[in-house]
Amino acid sequence: MRHPFLTRISQGPLLADGAMGTMLYARGISFKECFDAANLDRPDLVRDIHEAYLLAGAEVIETNTFGANRFRLEKHGLADRVAEINRAGVEIARQARRNVRQPAFIAGSVGPLGRNLAPLGRLRPEEAREAFAEQIAALVEAGVDLLILETFSNLAELLEAVRAAREVAPGVPVVAEMTFGQEGLTNLGYAPQEVAQALRQAGADLVGANCGIGPRNTLAAAREMLALADSPPVSAMPNAGWPEHVGGRLLYPATPDYFADFAREAAEAGVRLIGGCCGTTPDHVRAMRAALDSWQAGVLEPQAVPARSPVPAMSSAVPGPTRLARALAAGEFVITVEMDPPKGCDLTDVLTAAATLKGAGATVLNVADSPLARMRMSPWAVAHLIQSRVGIETVLHFPTRGRNLLRVQGDLLAAHALGVRNIFVVMGDPTAIGDYPNATDSYDIVPTGLMRLIKEGFNRGRDHAGNSIGSSTNFLVGCALNMNAANLSREIKLLRKKIASGADFALTMPVYDPGVVHRFLDAYGGPVEIPVLVGILPLYNDRHARFLHNEVPGIEIPPSVMERMERAEDKPAEGVRIAQELISTIQDLVQGIYIMPPFHKYDLAAQIIRAVRAPSVSVY
Repeated sequence: MRHPFLTRISQGPLLADGAMGTMLYARGISFKECFDAANLDRPDLVRDIHEAYLLAGAEVIETNTFGANRFRLEKHGLADRVAEINRAGVEIARQARRNVRQPAFIAGSVGPLGRNLAPLGRLRPEEAREAFAEQIAALVEAGVDLLILETFSNLAELLEAVRAAREVAPGVPVVAEMTFGQEGLTNLGYAPQEVAQALRQAGADLVGANCGIGPRNTLAAAREMLALADSPPVSAMPNAGWPEHVGGRLLYPATPDYFADFAREAAEAGVRLIGGCCGTTPDHVRAMRAALDSWQAGVLEPQAVPARSPVPAMSSAVPGPTRLARALAAGEFVITVEMDPPKGCDLTDVLTAAATLKGAGATVLNVADSPLARMRMSPWAVAHLIQSRVGIETVLHFPTRGRNLLRVQGDLLAAHALGVRNIFVVMGDPTAIGDYPNATDSYDIVPTGLMRLIKEGFNRGRDHAGNSIGSSTNFLVGCALNMNAANLSREIKLLRKKIASGADFALTMPVYDPGVVHRFLDAYGGPVEIPVLVGILPLYNDRHARFLHNEVPGIEIPPSVMERMERAEDKPAEGVRIAQELISTIQDLVQGIYIMPPFHKYDLAAQIIRAVRAPSVSVY
C-alpha cells in the first residue's frame, strides 16, 4: 500500500510547521546550549511549541532532533545518548498531537553532521552514513511518519543521508532539502535541477529547498526543481530572511503576511510541502494556513459583466433540496460557523474568512442579522456573495423583530431568488441594546408563525394572505434551542411547538458541559425529532469566560473550565482545546456543531473544524 503521507501529498499542498530553534531561543535556551537536549531536560517546553504549531494549522510537525547525531551531540557530552534523545523527540511530538487532537504527520528532523566530508574534511562517507543511520533508526523505531533531511549545503553529505534512510527505513517517505545561496546555487555550485536529479536517483520521495536567505530565493529554487522533467514532488521551507541582532536578540525581518504571499505563490507553482525554517513562528504558519485555505477554496474575484450579456431565463420549477438538507438527511456530522456581516461595504475580510472555513471543512456558514442590534450590511446580500464567490452554502439568520409582514415576505422572496434557501428563524435582539436604541422594534409575526408561513405558505406557493406567489419556494428552516434553560419543561414545550410549526433543524446556545446535553435529552425523553447542532463558542481568555458566565443568560461555565482558562499560558489555545474535548464527548449525541468564533477569530473556528474532520487513523 502507498504510504498515507505520499497519498496526501499527491492530493495537494501540505503545510508544515516553522522553526523549532527560534522558538526555543525565544523561550530562553541560548545558542550555546544543546537544543536537542531539551527533549530530556524540558520536554514540556518542546511539546508546547509543537502544540502551538498544530493549533496554527500545521499538518506536519518536525521533531526537535535537527542536531541529534553523534557528532553534534559529542560537543555537549551527549554522544552516547543519540537513541534516547531522538526517541524522546518523537514521543513529545506524538503527545502534542494527542493533546491537540489535530491531524498531523510527524516528521523526523535530520540535519547535517557538523563535520565536513572528505575531501573538504576528514569525515569518510561511510562514517557519515553510519552516523545518519544511527539517528534515523532511532527516529523510525519511535514511530515517525516520514523523515525530513534538511538545511544541507553539501550535496554529497545529503546523498549519504538519503542512502542511510533508504537502507534503514525503506518504507518511510524521505524529504531531502538543500540550502541555496544568493546566486541560486549551493555552496559548491550545484544548481537546483542538478540537486533534484541526484536526490531522486538516490531514492528521495520529495526534493526541495529550505532555509537559505528568505522566501523569494527558496521559491525560485523550488520552481527550477519543478521544471525538471519527471520531477518528484517538491518542498519549500524558507527562513524569514537575513537575521539581525537587535537589543541582544536575533530578529528576522519577514512578516507573517509576507509568508502568506509566499505560501500562495508556492501552491500555485505546484510545491507540495510548504513550511518555514529559521525565524518563522506559529504566527507565520497561521498566516500560511489562511492563505492556503483561501487558495484551495478558490475565492473568485468579482468578474466584469460583458456588455449585452444575455439574461438567462428563470426556471419556475421548484429547486431541489439544499446541500444542508441533503447532509442532514444523510446523517452527516454537520459543521457550521457563524459570521457577522461587515459594518461597511467592503466584504474582503468576510469572503477571505469564508474561504478559510470552507477549506477547513465547514459544511455551511451562518450569516447573522444585525447581531446585538448593531447596524451592519444586510445579511442576505452577504450570504448570496459568499455562496456565489466562495462556493459554500449559507444559513441566513432571519429575525422577526423589526420587520412588518410586508418586509418579512419581501425579504424571503429576495433571499430565495438569490439562492439563499437555508433560514434560521429567531426573534432577534431588541434594538434597545444596540447602537440605534430608538429604532422601531415592533413585529407582526413571532418565530413559530414565520416557520408556519414558510413551510405551509411559501413552500406551497402561497403568501400569508393565501395568494399565489407564482411558484413554490424550497426553504429549509432552523430554530433556536437553549439546552441549559432554567425551565427545561418550558423550553421543551416550546421546541415541540417549533417542530410542529415546521422547524427542520435546531441550533443551540453555547454549551460548555456535556452534562447539559445529557440532561436535556433525558428530560426530552429521548432523541429530538429534528437534527440538533450544538453551539460551540470557544473561550478566548478567562475574562471572556467570566463575562459569558455572569452576563449572558443561558450560558454557564463549569468551575473546572473556568480554572483551566485562568491557569492557561496560551488562553486562546486552551479555549480551542476545551471546545475540541467537548465536541469529542457529545459527537455521538447530536448531528453537528454550530461554532460562534469569539471576536471574529475565524482562525480558531478553522482549527476546531480541522480537528473534527480528522480521520481516525493516527498518522493523519
